[in-house]
Amino acid sequence: MRIVIQRVQQASVTIEGQVHSSIRQGFLILVGICNDDTSEDVDWLVHKIIGLRVFDDENHVMNKSIMDINGEILVISQFTLFASYKKGNRPSWFRAGSHEHSIPLYETFCHQLSEELGKPVGTGVFGADMKVSLLNDGPVTICMDTKNKE
Repeated sequence: MRIVIQRVQQASVTIEGQVHSSIRQGFLILVGICNDDTSEDVDWLVHKIIGLRVFDDENHVMNKSIMDINGEILVISQFTLFASYKKGNRPSWFRAGSHEHSIPLYETFCHQLSEELGKPVGTGVFGADMKVSLLNDGPVTICMDTKNKE
């Protein structure tokens, strides 16, 4: 699994002209899934996200987690995180997971984040044409890949 975490002051996702989910301060997470990803990858990422200390403390040092600030999370499926761009100029997404494999892992990821956060996370709709809006805070953007845990 690959994710891009953006620390935001606010974020929302709109589908067919209607706001589907929105959050205030917290994380906007773009998540890409490939066919060899497992629930162990979900567990590892959730643990990392919940413990990630990238919010400022009273001394303006990034020392607080999403839990410490009572933040919110919006998760958007993003198969294009597995773009292959080595040949030519038109990317290929052959490494992205199939819907049959990816949707259950995406749902598990969102559910586990909700459980750990202690409140629902906002989501997009897997496979939908989504318009994502955000006010990046910092900016702070972190990429994680479960194939690079070490």
